[in-house]
Amino acid sequence: MATFEWIIVLLLGAALLAALARRLGAPYPTFLALGGVLLAFVPGSPTWTLDPHLALTLFVAPVLLDAAYDTSLRDLRANWRPVAGLVVAAVGTTVLAVAFAVRWLVPDMPWPVAIALGAIVAPPDAAAATAVMRQVKLPHRLLKILEGESLLNDASALLVYRLAILSMMTGSLGFGSYAPVFLLTVFGSLAAGIACAFALRPMTSRLHDVPTSVIVQFSCTFGVWIAAEAIGLSGILTLVAFAMTMARRGGPQLPARMRVPIFAVWETVVFVLNAFAFVLIGMQLRPIWARLETGGTRTDAVVTAAVVLAVTVAARFVWVMGYGALRRWQFDRAIDPARSGPRPTVGSGIVVSWAGMRGIVTLAAAFAIPETLPDGSPFPYRDLILLCAFAVVLGTLVLQGLTMKPLIRRLGLTDDDPVGREVRIGRANAYGALLDAIKDDDTLAAKLLRKEYSAVIELNTNEAHDTPVDEVPGGPLRRRAIDVARQRAFELRRDDVIGDDAYRVLIQELDWAELSAGGGRQD
Repeated sequence: MATFEWIIVLLLGAALLAALARRLGAPYPTFLALGGVLLAFVPGSPTWTLDPHLALTLFVAPVLLDAAYDTSLRDLRANWRPVAGLVVAAVGTTVLAVAFAVRWLVPDMPWPVAIALGAIVAPPDAAAATAVMRQVKLPHRLLKILEGESLLNDASALLVYRLAILSMMTGSLGFGSYAPVFLLTVFGSLAAGIACAFALRPMTSRLHDVPTSVIVQFSCTFGVWIAAEAIGLSGILTLVAFAMTMARRGGPQLPARMRVPIFAVWETVVFVLNAFAFVLIGMQLRPIWARLETGGTRTDAVVTAAVVLAVTVAARFVWVMGYGALRRWQFDRAIDPARSGPRPTVGSGIVVSWAGMRGIVTLAAAFAIPETLPDGSPFPYRDLILLCAFAVVLGTLVLQGLTMKPLIRRLGLTDDDPVGREVRIGRANAYGALLDAIKDDDTLAAKLLRKEYSAVIELNTNEAHDTPVDEVPGGPLRRRAIDVARQRAFELRRDDVIGDDAYRVLIQELDWAELSAGGGRQD
């Protein structure tokens, strides 16, 4: 019973921390990290443990699929140069910088362990950064670069992590052993993910019940990951390929009555997993802190964690600002600058550099390190790695997360709303096709629809674009009228004019009408 009570308390606390973070305009993982630290030293707090082999599967797989499903292939292609630089070069720079720094501080640490630590802290969690950036309307291109990085850098960093752990568990591996593993992992994982999407799509497309569909989606998510890992492939790359293929091929068949609740369930699950990741890793700090005996060992561990945090932040700055300077030099000397893409600015480089907040992937990867080697001896420096990982996550979320919004405003970066323009173009064309489909229908309902959707087209083609992109003709008026209708339905049920069953049907109709009138927009 105590476990259940703690779960309720932790979920409620996470929800309250997230609400406070949104009220202050900060990313909610920042407050979850602080809450995890405080919980670690609360007397009487639970001492839960989690199988390290389960950590990456449980915490990363659903979060990764949710991000991959929403990723735009067009934006990835348009920004492939900076995204590739962040995914490969920035991650590689961070891995090497952290590994050399840790080896300098802890000379006895084996190189595979040092490289594994570098790979653990290398991938930023751009979800925290983009949560802030959407509030201040950062330029769309920068937002897409960071989202693309957050999706793919997990794969590159965890591939290095996997090879380093494999080397530590099985002994030293040379380049001749790494190369086949690397090639098989990358190309085999991509092929397996696409194949799984084609194989599972017929089953998922035939589901028309929300609870069943959600359960099947989660089962497929974990199943694809577990199967990929079982045959020696990368669960991350396989799941990314699986999700992006499913997203591109399964959209129109999903009805609105299923899409809305399914998306809400996934958003809630991602939040819950983030909350429990910070809580569970935070719980490990107390026994780790206790095992680090007072004196030199504990002081050395804290110093090492602080240095790893500083090197992690600095390495990203070095790569991003250096790459930006090189691109500006190439742009200024290009014969045809238009073919070189937009000229990167110093301000955009500073924002991308400062957007390197770490999150759930770093925590899960650190926790997934085996507790023992094959010979039964403890995995070397596992406690130190966990301490460093949590220090990097906490330090970047607090330091960068709480200063990101003021930094963006200070630099004066703005968004010219390309998504809004494309929504208006798409809306005009989609509703134009709708009007063509009913142009020969002379019924009263068709006439009313033609008037309504003609107004939608006019709103999106002729009027000034100061109207919110998710607003519809008469949206505010409709929502006020729907509020009155909803109150009247409540009064009818209260006075026993209608029963609860009729009331629920009526309220559901009014809810859908409110959503269609722009009621889903967050002001």
